[in-house]
Amino acid sequence: MSTLSSPSRRGLLLGTLAAGAGLAAAACTSNETTSSTQVAGPGADNAAAGPEVRIGFSAPAADHGWTAAITRNARAQAQGFEDVELDLTEGTNDVARQIEQVQTLINQKVGVLVILPFDGNALTEVAKKAMAAGIPVINLDRVFASALAYRTWIGGDNYGMGVNAGNFLAARMREQKIADPVIVEIAGIDNLALTQERSAGFRDAIAAAGFRIAARQSTDFTAAGGQQVASQMLQAVKKIDAMWNHDDDQGIGVLAAIRQASRAGEFVMAGGGGSTQAMNEIKSGNSPLRATVLYSPAMASSAVACARLLGQRKALGDLAEHDVPAKITTYSAVVTKDNVDQYLANGY
Repeated sequence: MSTLSSPSRRGLLLGTLAAGAGLAAAACTSNETTSSTQVAGPGADNAAAGPEVRIGFSAPAADHGWTAAITRNARAQAQGFEDVELDLTEGTNDVARQIEQVQTLINQKVGVLVILPFDGNALTEVAKKAMAAGIPVINLDRVFASALAYRTWIGGDNYGMGVNAGNFLAARMREQKIADPVIVEIAGIDNLALTQERSAGFRDAIAAAGFRIAARQSTDFTAAGGQQVASQMLQAVKKIDAMWNHDDDQGIGVLAAIRQASRAGEFVMAGGGGSTQAMNEIKSGNSPLRATVLYSPAMASSAVACARLLGQRKALGDLAEHDVPAKITTYSAVVTKDNVDQYLANGY
């Protein structure tokens, strides 16, 4: 429906602006320049089918709920577009194998590449080759060593994840009027930048609330590792008020250790990632897990959608820019019992 078919408020406003512009023009001298503006608004219909785009996709092995969901989301998003052909490679944690897969996609002259590298540093050079060959690369989550290796980066906010977990637990401590709470942290793999960023955000948020982290231990993002480390933590710290666990797959073991120690009703726990199992725990109301902070694999769906736009030379809808942004950081929403139904579809 046209918005110009009746003398709407918009039309009246434009008329007023035009009259004002005429008065301004009369007052201008010949050496003054005019300027233009660009505003966001509905442009071309991005949902309408366009030229076919062949997208190559490469990711690590599906040996974790999150990485499995990455490929699943990418496939589902591509199936929703009649103008997209998705070339999925077999997920692998073998760096040499992933480099070979990406090189094959380059040789096959795909239109756009979406790459979640097992190791960002190791995959940088082959991604740069793709860019040099005129194939735009969307770098998904784990960052390449050089900005020359990608057209657009899409990923999660690890620091923000820690901040939001800290803010949630600090708010719960204030609600419970606990002046000096015992707050503990079970982290992921410590030599990974993402773990360091999550811990930094959590530490900063807890400190900003006037609290401190009483104990911290790291593990390996697995249920077995989570259970082992949580058991050690529970033996060492006799009273706990709040706990943050970085990863929901790891959290399966953490929750098992808590229940085995009969301490499920003692403290508030927040998780990380947004697994379906964690959300169901939260929804039940019978778990120490009261929240999880999203690091959603839906970013893979967004990566495929943006790859399609790059291939068709379109921009993101509702933005003023003519091009897809160079960086897109997803938001780490806090999922609680109050909003879990809204986010369950994003679980992995």
